[in-house]
Amino acid sequence: MTTLPEAILLHARALPEGGVLTPREFLHLGSRAAVDQAFTRLTKAGELMRAGRGTYVRPVSSRFGTRPPAPEKVVETLSAQRGEVITPHGAVAANALGLTQQVPIREVYMTSGRTRTLKLGQTEVLVKHAPNWMLALGTRPAGAAVRALAWLGPTQAQHSLDQLHRELPAEEWQLLMNARATLPGWMSRAISEEAIRG
Repeated sequence: MTTLPEAILLHARALPEGGVLTPREFLHLGSRAAVDQAFTRLTKAGELMRAGRGTYVRPVSSRFGTRPPAPEKVVETLSAQRGEVITPHGAVAANALGLTQQVPIREVYMTSGRTRTLKLGQTEVLVKHAPNWMLALGTRPAGAAVRALAWLGPTQAQHSLDQLHRELPAEEWQLLMNARATLPGWMSRAISEEAIRG
């Protein structure tokens, strides 16, 4: 018969990189205390990593040793499991869209869920609650443009919008235009002014 730690480990090994496990998933196999104890034992043995409160991941083994799973893969899993919108921070979006050369030192994501910090080895990942307007267009380029503009702020909006208007596919620019009513006043005005000029 499979023991509780073995059952957890079998499940963990079947998950892709970044797969998230929670003790809640295993309460059908034993009491909360027994499940918690099994997770603690597996973590001490190096089979699992505690990424946050009630959140565990399996380290990735390679010929170079073990490493934590990639933060973006853990975040993707959390998004799918919890039904949250989770996207890269505005600074990452601005960099990806060519609006800034700056690259954030810390891994930060925006979420429709609660704010929390994930610890993946030496890397701390902040998953920060964001207002609905910042996440309404999701992970598509128009959504990245909204987060980039929010991070850049009103003073750089006009210059950035000129570039976004040239670079974004027409469909994405149209989505950005259609979302104006949900955006902060300064951003909505700047998008309208760029549309008139363009």
